[in-house]
Amino acid sequence: MFSASSKDFVHLHVHSQYSFLDGADTCANLVARAASLGMPAIAITDHNNVSAMVELTKAAAQHRIKPICGTELTVSHGGSGTHEGRSISGATARADGADRPASHPFSHLTLLAADPRGYSIICRILTDAYMSSPRRDPYAALEILRRNLQRNSGHIIALSGCRRGRIASLVAAGRFAQALAAAEELASIFGRSNFYIELQHTLTPGASALNSSLAELASAAGLSLVATNNVHYAKKSRFEVHDALTCVRTLTTLDDIHPERRVNAENYLKSADEMRELFAKYPKAIANTIAIADRCIPGLDLSSRLFPKYQAAPGDSGDSSASGSAGRLTAGPAPAGDSAAALLRRLTMQGAAQRYGRITPAIQSRLDHELNIITTLGFEDYFLAVWDIARWARSQSIRYAGRGSAADSAVAYCLRLTNVDSIARGLLFERFMSLERAQKPDIDIDFESERRDDVARYVYRRYGEGHVASVCTFNTFQGRSAVRDFGRVLGFAEADIDRLAKTLPHLPADAVRAAFSRYPEMRDSGIPAWKYELLLTLAESVAGYPRHIGTHLGGLVISSEPLTCVTPLQMAAKGVAITQFDKGTIEDLGLIKLDLLSLRTLGAVEHAVDMVRGNGATGSEHADTPGADPSFDFDRIPHNDKATYEMLNRGETIGVFQLESPAQRALQTRLAADSFEDIVASVALIRPGPIQGNMVEPFIARRRGDEETSYVDPRLAPILDKTYGVVLYQEQVIQIATAIASFTPGEADRLRKVMTHFRSMREMEEIGRHFVAKAVAGGTDPKVAETVFSYIVGYAGYGFCEAHAAAFADTAYRTAYMVRHYPAHFYAAILSAQPMGFYSPRTLLVEAKRRGVRALPLDINRSGETYSVETLAATESAREAAETNAQKAVGIAAGPAIRIGLMQVKGISKDAIHRILAAREGVGPADGSADEPADRPFRSALDFLCRVEIPRDTAQNLVLAGAFDSTDPNRRALAWRLGRLADDAAAHRAARDAARKSGQAALMGTLEPPGSYGTDVECEMPDFSEVEKFRHEMSVLGFCVSHHAMEFFRPALARGGVLTSREVADARHGQAVRTAGLVVRPHRPPTRSGKTVVFLSLEDELGLTDVTVFEGIYQKYGALIYANPSLLVAGTVSRRGDGVSVIARSIQRLGRRT
Repeated sequence: MFSASSKDFVHLHVHSQYSFLDGADTCANLVARAASLGMPAIAITDHNNVSAMVELTKAAAQHRIKPICGTELTVSHGGSGTHEGRSISGATARADGADRPASHPFSHLTLLAADPRGYSIICRILTDAYMSSPRRDPYAALEILRRNLQRNSGHIIALSGCRRGRIASLVAAGRFAQALAAAEELASIFGRSNFYIELQHTLTPGASALNSSLAELASAAGLSLVATNNVHYAKKSRFEVHDALTCVRTLTTLDDIHPERRVNAENYLKSADEMRELFAKYPKAIANTIAIADRCIPGLDLSSRLFPKYQAAPGDSGDSSASGSAGRLTAGPAPAGDSAAALLRRLTMQGAAQRYGRITPAIQSRLDHELNIITTLGFEDYFLAVWDIARWARSQSIRYAGRGSAADSAVAYCLRLTNVDSIARGLLFERFMSLERAQKPDIDIDFESERRDDVARYVYRRYGEGHVASVCTFNTFQGRSAVRDFGRVLGFAEADIDRLAKTLPHLPADAVRAAFSRYPEMRDSGIPAWKYELLLTLAESVAGYPRHIGTHLGGLVISSEPLTCVTPLQMAAKGVAITQFDKGTIEDLGLIKLDLLSLRTLGAVEHAVDMVRGNGATGSEHADTPGADPSFDFDRIPHNDKATYEMLNRGETIGVFQLESPAQRALQTRLAADSFEDIVASVALIRPGPIQGNMVEPFIARRRGDEETSYVDPRLAPILDKTYGVVLYQEQVIQIATAIASFTPGEADRLRKVMTHFRSMREMEEIGRHFVAKAVAGGTDPKVAETVFSYIVGYAGYGFCEAHAAAFADTAYRTAYMVRHYPAHFYAAILSAQPMGFYSPRTLLVEAKRRGVRALPLDINRSGETYSVETLAATESAREAAETNAQKAVGIAAGPAIRIGLMQVKGISKDAIHRILAAREGVGPADGSADEPADRPFRSALDFLCRVEIPRDTAQNLVLAGAFDSTDPNRRALAWRLGRLADDAAAHRAARDAARKSGQAALMGTLEPPGSYGTDVECEMPDFSEVEKFRHEMSVLGFCVSHHAMEFFRPALARGGVLTSREVADARHGQAVRTAGLVVRPHRPPTRSGKTVVFLSLEDELGLTDVTVFEGIYQKYGALIYANPSLLVAGTVSRRGDGVSVIARSIQRLGRRT
């Protein structure tokens, strides 16, 4: 119980988890602690941010205490505050990470918002601070405070800060006169009645004396005192966590001494009695906390809506596929008398005419229904804004695809925001929007990744920089990051930290303990048990805490008011402004997030389509486009191509969007897909939920006719027929509740959400009673009603959004079509788009070879920036014509081939690549000839170095990758003399430049480049062996074009009876086999039984062999799986459908003695 005088004190200086790596408790815990102590209010004052304010406002409302918005601001007391700044879009951003000017002293200052206007002023101050100082070290010059507080001083209350405050630090240094002058300066900025001298007493040496001096200074300056405790955690027990976080922040261990580490555990949220005891000499300082709290009015309005009214732009009155303006659009009114709702309706109906041709009464009714809900909820401006962005993207030939629950909307389909016909599929709009769920809609659109920034820049131009920003994301402590950070704090060896982090699955930090006991590769490390225990405890203690701020991959917010009215903006790593609120809180401020996401697959598709059409976008000026089809249209690929389904049924889906994982490949071999509907189901089935919910096996058995599908109520048949009686999709839950229990669509969607997200026993029982009662009232037999409810309970929590699955399935099927009919073009495109997908470039090239597509080596005269497609007839060198063992084995014939791109070379920059291509294509420096040919291949490595100036290590990597084999075939000799050639080339460039300056550039055309091609000893130097070349190519490319690693093991493996992947594929079911290969993507998906099953692939020179490792074998050999790049597995062949895998019985490391 708290004392009768508990309400006589309020904590006004409190740090939450958003004081990154400094706050050791959540805002919710701090508020709950303050409320439990009977305090009437609490302020949160995190370092240079207000990110906790939404959480503070909600938690305070829950506990019925007043929230006070604030921040602890870093202040510079030197300079004018007019440093080189940044535009919000980052166009004039100064270099990030620069050190603070040494001449500027920095201090802390506590700011509190007295009212909503004060909160907005704090947001502007923080924005100005971030935009005028180094990104990682923000500070506000006094001029920023003066500018923002001019005529606004009564809206902000300032406290002088902790020991790092300007005044306290000067007093502690014995510079009383300067401290007094600083106090007067700050008082003049904030107003004397709004500025308090802050006292703190955390029982550290000198604290009492410092407070006495500060009280004396306050008296001299005529200022009031206020007592705070600089709170960093709710209870003393969190001190160890705070200490460990401090070590993470300062890159120290618990054995190190560092001035940032606190000497005691006194910075907790103390009771009023404890604070009064500490400040018995200064009762007014205690009383002033209440006076300040009484002055403060909560600063956040969580009921507003700030999305801008849509302003019509040129073309808005035209059809929904019309192109938009690429420049800044002049805001103007819609046509006379035309509201946003009317414009949305007109665009929708125009789009419906294009999509459907004839608009039937059913289509009209559905569109009217959706438009009514959209306008009733007031989201017509949002739909128009997204439509405008999609229209502009089309006008710029930027590929995009809508997904998520927005695909449940026929309006979105007509506006070309999605490509899913929700009416034809019978999808429910209420899964997306409902009058009974006044939730902001969420339209997710993927854009091709290389053009997504162009889309974002359009939005900035359209709405103005001050009204647009990216949404931030808080990178939180997860299992791997917690192990890395706290492993270093505890002094673990880097090798141990790296091993533990890499083998740990992607888990929350509070799941690490279970993983350590469950996974054999994480045990038996030799690390002392007590250190392990401390590591686990620390990881659990910060689970979900933000570690640092980042940028949301696709979220943008636009506002009718300047964004700084509701959120500070700060500069992200890429030079764009981000909010200080993430996707989970930004909408609480009245802002709506636009999800403009990027998807590398779409960029790869566009690249592949260009190559198929023969548009020359192949990455190499020499590359032709075999089999070019100028009329090819990716968006018109038919959904009924027999050859594509046959390929899917063989599980040959490596590189196919959403269908390439081992689990998906195995599913395809059993599913026997023959329609697009099967692809939609595939996308939904291989998810953690359906697997854990035992939905996969019944679906396959019924799909294949091995198990009968029956229904306890005939009304279920039309709902579940397409999923063979399995409740696979979330939309089906809504339909069942509507059909059986007469739920309204909104009620049914609430049922779906509760069953999906909460599923507590009490809630489920309550919902069940309601469901059965309504069903019985409608005439359903009670037992049938109970059976139906138990049925959907068993599945609904694991269901997937059908609209989302259909949107992804469309892209999945079309990419499968390209893999089947244009493998060279598509694999070249996805290799150029790396990193993406499930597999490495090495594995993708192996798969391309298996399909008869040769990989051509890097060539300084033929390779472009990206991977490209050539015909074998165009490659004349002996090296390229000679087939490797792997190529012979798969029977590669003349035809399309993939040329490795320069982008694959380790360490090469885009600038270096562009220099190479410019020189080779006749754009770069020549030797001075007036009539240089437009196409000037490099004659030798020396010629290359004379014409292209690149870092020496980049040139070395090109040599080791074999890029000069066509001009200088001896790699060892070239690597040996590379340094001298580079010096000769530099001298040649200097002479060339001098000749140009003297007006004698024409003479350079008759001069040979200086230097020679080496002595006789160098020319006779033997080239690297094939093994050495392999190792060098692996080092600088990540793979070897001419050899696969398994080729070097194959003779010994063959003698030992170890089968290739092709031989395993031909083995009979149950046959005992031994096979070997490079380990590809071992993973441990969740299982219904809870037991661990590891799925991995072994890659050899002929393809992949899928391996399944069950619990017992995994516990015995798990450490080998994650610690070795190659393995030899003994097991038995399992054939299910057309799929083949090996059930492991024993595993060993593949080595020289294997």
